[in-house]
Amino acid sequence: MQSFTPRTRLATVSALTALGAFASLGTATAADPALNGEWAPFTRCPVDAPAMLAADGFEKTPQCVVSTSAGGSVKLGDTTVVTGKTNLQIGIVQNADGTSSVVAPPGGALVAEPATVPGGLLGLMCPSAIPVITGLCESLENSSLNKITATMESVGAPYDFNQTAGVLTDMPIVALPVRIHLENPLLGSKCYIGTAANPIVLLPENRNYPAFDMTFFQGDGTLDPAGEMSRINLTGATQNDSTFAVPAATGCGLNIGLINAAVNAKTGLPSPSGNNSLTLNDTQTHLTGLNAPGTAAPRAGEVLARHWHSAVR
Repeated sequence: MQSFTPRTRLATVSALTALGAFASLGTATAADPALNGEWAPFTRCPVDAPAMLAADGFEKTPQCVVSTSAGGSVKLGDTTVVTGKTNLQIGIVQNADGTSSVVAPPGGALVAEPATVPGGLLGLMCPSAIPVITGLCESLENSSLNKITATMESVGAPYDFNQTAGVLTDMPIVALPVRIHLENPLLGSKCYIGTAANPIVLLPENRNYPAFDMTFFQGDGTLDPAGEMSRINLTGATQNDSTFAVPAATGCGLNIGLINAAVNAKTGLPSPSGNNSLTLNDTQTHLTGLNAPGTAAPRAGEVLARHWHSAVR
């Protein structure tokens, strides 16, 4: 087996660090708009998407849904990470036959805060019998390069939305395909658990009944018992899913998978269904739409979009 001198290990670390620093450069994204009153949570509702605009109010009814959580945890294989805030936003087109279709915002349905992986790279891939990994492990001792973050990202539109499940327990509310982006200069910029072709599919369910209330408001978001808009509020539920499988990590190390094997061996990936779990604490879910969409037919989608835009501050 080939051995690596301290100089070789240092060169390897330096090269990976430079590549990671270059890959971390990106462009800033525009901030979500601020909306008035009862529209406030729906900052990313895709009201201008063709499917939403085409909803007539008779055969197809447009709605906006947002679900947030202040924090929770996710277990992937042998690794458990405490998560930060999550924000899921989608458009829903309810069909007259009782089915529905989901419309994702342009930037993806899910926005989540990065979470710090316990132990960093040392915990994720060390110790290792692979010489180059051993060299990296030795170089990471007491290094700022050890920190690694994990961010959950959407990869494709959610599907199978069940509005009734939102007020009940132990029923999947929506199918959410995601991947986990592992970020650290030594991992490169393309280290993911899950891909667009092979995503992690989350099926969150309420584990307790949420509190329910309903408000009515004008098109611009102003509260009004006689307003033409309504908002359903489902709050305080803990959501969980322990059914999903987790594929192996890919692209870790020089963006070509140099250290995939070490990451997967240490974290126990791929991991089958039943060995993983997601918990979202104190979820806040809101659904809004026109009270009487038929009165806005055949332009209910256009009316909903006009109201949303009128609420932007």
